[in-house]
Parts: sequence; structure tokens; C-alpha cells
Amino acid sequence: MDRRKFMRTAGLATGAAAATGLATPTLAQERVPMVIVSSWPRGLPGLGTGAERLAARLGEITDGYLAVEYYAPGERVGAFDVLDAVSSGNAQAYNSADYYWKGLHPAWGYITGVPFGLTAMEQNAFIHHLGGQQLWDELAGEYGLQGFMAGNTGLQMGGWFNVEINDPADFRGLRYRIPGLGGDMFAKMGASIVSLPGGQIYENFVSGAIDAAEFVGPWNDYFLKFYEAAKYYYWPGVHEPGSMLSLTCNKSWLTSLPTWVQTAIKVAAAEQNDFMLAELNANNGVYLQRLINDHGVELRQFNEDVYDGFGDAAQQVFDETRQHSDLANRMHEAFEAARNQVSGWLNIADVPYILERNRVLGLN
Repeated sequence: MDRRKFMRTAGLATGAAAATGLATPTLAQERVPMVIVSSWPRGLPGLGTGAERLAARLGEITDGYLAVEYYAPGERVGAFDVLDAVSSGNAQAYNSADYYWKGLHPAWGYITGVPFGLTAMEQNAFIHHLGGQQLWDELAGEYGLQGFMAGNTGLQMGGWFNVEINDPADFRGLRYRIPGLGGDMFAKMGASIVSLPGGQIYENFVSGAIDAAEFVGPWNDYFLKFYEAAKYYYWPGVHEPGSMLSLTCNKSWLTSLPTWVQTAIKVAAAEQNDFMLAELNANNGVYLQRLINDHGVELRQFNEDVYDGFGDAAQQVFDETRQHSDLANRMHEAFEAARNQVSGWLNIADVPYILERNRVLGLN
């Protein structure tokens, strides 16, 4: 259907109805169901509220043509079952972090974020301009899917710990909740990796089932009350320097839609990608201070020896990932080329400017 023709027709019908005293038809008389399943708890600041906002925006931006129904984890499928739901056609789209599917194919890890990976700015450059979207399309196509960038958390914290981390050996035997290739990296360091949706981390922490956990950053972590379960909050995170979330659609369903609707979905996802990063950056500093001042959280920095240990373990993971398949190898090579290219510029632009600005102004 041509949207402009549809709107002209709707306008003529509205005028005719007004002239005859009949009820006025709405633009949204023709409605296409769109079920969105999510991996984020309903109402969780940033991730949950962002997914709900995106769902509402899709209905709004299409003038109700898309009749969107949104489901948080457990309301229709589990947090880690959303890919299967969309791939099978039982839902039309999901909002999640694609590194959850790295067990299906390790290349999924690069779509969200990997150790020593890309910041949000670098990730946008990779996906939009340096071959990332094409590789993502190839990977997602194997599952009958089409993905769009739809949010970014920015650089994540290193996580919450019940023990101090002073040496790479301190990770040995640690029961650590962390997903993706970052989890594989910590497994190389001797940690016992536990996979849990965000909504189940707190209960496992409090019960003692896990010793450490990472999720996102101060804003999200504050509302999940991790400060009640752990004393030490480590930075900087290495595992997810710019975690990209996706709105991923069933490709057959998506391509059956009018072109203007497909474009509207892409635009709404892009809008969310920009808005979420700004929202988290606006709130993380505020809630970090609340964690420290109101709840006595101890902020700790990973030292250089620990970071060097991260580097050694991450390289082992990358070497194994590249051996998985031709696609995994090409994904890694494209990611690495993008990282080298963009970081070369940022290293003489943003990075030294921020350091010098903060030094001169005395900013923390």
C-alpha cells in the first residue's frame, strides 16, 4: 500500500463522513499485528523503559497501522527465548542483546559488544559505514531475521564483587554472572560463568548462588539494588565497552509490509538508539553518587595487572572464535579493522580532549 494514497483516501472518507453525519473513520482502520518480546524486566530504567517506549513509538510513528503488543520476560516467553519466538514467527520482533545467542554462533557477540571492543561511537561507525550491518544481515539471515540498532548502554561497569580483585588469579573459582564473549574471557581466567537474565541476578546474589555479577551501570544497577548484595563496584568494564541492543524482526513478516512501514520501523529503532545512550549518560553519574554516598558502595579500579590478564584471556577467546567458521572469522576481521581505524582518530580527538578538559577544569 502507498502511504500517501492511503492518507488521501482516508482524508476523502473523513470528509464524506462529516458531510453525511456518519462516524469518522480513523487512519488506523487497517491494522497489522506486531508482537514484540523483550529480554528486559518491565519498568527497568533504561533497558525496560526503553523497550516499552520503542514499542509505543512504533504504533505512534505508523499512525496505528502497526498494532503493537509488548511483552516483558515471562509474559509470553522467557528472556532468553525471544530469538526462537521471532525466528519461528510466534512473535514479529524482539528487543534484546544479541550476544545472548553466541551459543548458536559466536559472531552474535560482536553485534552487542566484546572484550576490548567498540565504544558506542565506534559501534555506530562499524554498523553504519564499515561493513557491520552487512555481516549482521548475513548472520541474522541464517535465522530468518533482520536486525536494527535500537539502543546502546555505553561503556559498562566492571561489575559487583564480594571480594577484592587485585590479581588475575582472584577470578579463579569465582561464580560470576556475565554473558557473551566477555563471559568466555573470564572463564579463561578461571571463573565459573553463570548465565542469568537481568531480572534474576539480585535473588541469586542475595542467596549466595553467585559471588559477582555485572549488568549495565549505576542507573540500572541502583534500581536492581545490587548494593544490598555486594560491597565492591569495579571499573572500568572491559567486557562491554559499548553494548548495542537490537530491534530484530522476522524477516518474512518485515518484507511483507509496505515500504513506508519498513522505513518507519528502521527510523523508530534509530531514534531509540540515539535516545537510550543519551538517557543513560544523563543518569549514570547521578546514580553513581547515590550508590557511593547513600549506600556506602566502594568504587574500585581494576589495576594494570588485572587488565593485562583480561587482554591475554580475550586473545584466547578471539583465536577460538575465528576458528569457528568463515563468517565468525570475517566478523572478527571487520570488527578489528573498524576498531583500529576509528580509534586512531579518537586517540587524537575525543580522548586527549576530554583528559585535558577535565584536568584544566578540575573535573573528576
